[in-house]
Amino acid sequence: MTALGPADAIAAASAHYLRGEPIDMSALAAELGVGRATLYRWVGSREQLLGTVLAEMTERTYRAAVRGVQGGGPDRVLTVLDRFMRAVVTAVPLKAFTEREPRLFVRLATMQGPIEERAIALLTAELEEQIEAGRLLVPLPTRTLAQAIVRICDSFMYAHYLGGSRPEIETALDVIELLLRSCSAVTTCAGEVRGTHRS
Repeated sequence: MTALGPADAIAAASAHYLRGEPIDMSALAAELGVGRATLYRWVGSREQLLGTVLAEMTERTYRAAVRGVQGGGPDRVLTVLDRFMRAVVTAVPLKAFTEREPRLFVRLATMQGPIEERAIALLTAELEEQIEAGRLLVPLPTRTLAQAIVRICDSFMYAHYLGGSRPEIETALDVIELLLRSCSAVTTCAGEVRGTHRS
C-alpha cells in the first residue's frame, strides 16, 4: 500500500470543499488515518490548508475559463478574466464557504498568499504568451502588470464582501481594459486607445 502524504490531505480537503462541507482538521486526520500532528506537519495550519485548497480551485477555474477562448491580445485576456470572475462568484462551493467563514475568506483571497500567488502566476503566463506572439505590448514587468490586474479583480469581484452590495465585474473589466490598452498605446506611441471587450 502506498504511503499517504500531503497531496492526499489536500485532495481529501478539496473533496470536502467541493461538496460544500466544512474542513475540520481532526475529522480530516481521522479520515486519512493519521494523527493531527502528522496532518499539521503535512499541510500547516487549517488556514494554510484552506489557502492551498482555494489556490487549487483558482487554477481549476482559470483553466476552465481559458478553454475554448479564441483570438489574442487584450481582447483574449479580458474574455478570460470575464469568464473566470463570473465562474468564481457563482461557484456553489465558494458560496457555502463564504457563508460559513466570510472574514476568513476575505483574508485568504485578498492578502498575499497562495491564492494570489497562483492567480498572478497564471496571468503572468497568459500575458507573456500574448507578448511573445506580438499581440500585446507592455512597458513594464509582466508580473507587475499581472499583480495589478489580480488585485483589481479581487477588489471588484469581492466587492460584496468588502462593503459593497454586489460583485462589480463589469467595472473590473472596464478598468483592466483601460490599463491594457493604455499600455499598448504608450508602447506603440499610437496616441489613441481603440476597441472594446464587449459588443
